[in-house]
Amino acid sequence: MSFLTFDAIIIGAGAAGLFCAAQAGQRGLKVLLIDHADKVAEKIRISGGGRCNFTNRDLDVRAPHKHFVGQNPQFCRSALSRFTPADFIALMDKHGIAHHEKHKGQLFADRSAEDIIAMLLAECAQGGVQRWQPCQVKKIEFLASSPDTSYTGSYQIHTDRGAVQSPSLVIATGGLSIPKIGATDFGYRLAQQFSLPLVERTPGLVPMTFDGEAWQPYAQLAGLALPVEISTGSKKERMAFNEDLLFTHRGLSGPAVLQISSYWKPGTPLAINLAPEVNFEAELLAAKTRSRKLIANELAQWLPARLADAWVQQDAAWQRPIAEASDKALIALAQKLSRWEITPTGTEGYKKAEVTLGGVDTKVLSQQTMECKTQPGLYFIGEVVDITGWLGGYNFQWAWASAAACAQALPAGI
Repeated sequence: MSFLTFDAIIIGAGAAGLFCAAQAGQRGLKVLLIDHADKVAEKIRISGGGRCNFTNRDLDVRAPHKHFVGQNPQFCRSALSRFTPADFIALMDKHGIAHHEKHKGQLFADRSAEDIIAMLLAECAQGGVQRWQPCQVKKIEFLASSPDTSYTGSYQIHTDRGAVQSPSLVIATGGLSIPKIGATDFGYRLAQQFSLPLVERTPGLVPMTFDGEAWQPYAQLAGLALPVEISTGSKKERMAFNEDLLFTHRGLSGPAVLQISSYWKPGTPLAINLAPEVNFEAELLAAKTRSRKLIANELAQWLPARLADAWVQQDAAWQRPIAEASDKALIALAQKLSRWEITPTGTEGYKKAEVTLGGVDTKVLSQQTMECKTQPGLYFIGEVVDITGWLGGYNFQWAWASAAACAQALPAGI
């Protein structure tokens, strides 16, 4: 069988794969980019409401644990410090793609995520990258080097478009999130083929679901949104976010819940302060001295009216004019509004998750090059690795940075 030979073969034409291919191609490497889907970069296309939250200005490369999750968040420090948000912004500017900051350092394309995809494809074209898609990978084999040569080995890849080989194989196949746009477990299966350790995978940045009696008072609030403080974990491990909360037909979503989902452990409660800027106890006790309104009507100053109504329905002591309520009842209400504890029964799973937590264990990868320490010439970049960013552009920046680190390390010359 004859094999077409390349300097590097990259599997996965998402954010990391496209960027790595472009960077390697522009270094003069002969690069083949393979993807099983008809369209490239579907996650870019649908992210940020179709405008792609492509990076975050607030990323602190000296302290990646602030914005990244994994068994060893410090792993991403090297790559992130060498390809920064400013570097990707400069690329956007070079291509004339206007962008804006929306919230907490989050940068979006002004017009469309399609502009970013077109930019990445143009960068690939400039690097002479060959793209095969849709293309199914049927089998991957590694031919080890012989001891008496400088030859380091070769990956032979059998596809439905023919057989190819390369000394360097880059896996940029992403995680399990959003199967309907093409997510698969290919990268994890390949890691297992080469006996690489995997960190358990779970849905990340995902809406949470609730059922049973505890959820009954809130089941009719779908579509209601408000800013909250949300937290989870014991005092020592507590993680908290101040973001918007959204009630859905099946539970809770919105940035607050997506963020906390990466830290939540099944069976543990969430604690939600429904109005972080309000001292409910002081306000309710003060209102008692001057108001004849119902408690629900007083609460509607600080909470959406539907939510206020749902809360007071839970206790007869709260369903009366505030002047007639006991101090004890008002204090109990205030405490619950400031610390609403509720335990999710689960999440919406990979179909709604923005990312996958876990993946290829960073212990077996070089943080400088993304190459596997135990398998020469095999690289893993982007979401397939056990590095997960916060909501807000951090995962795309990890994709760009890990891709750049890998592209610069790939050896040239077939």
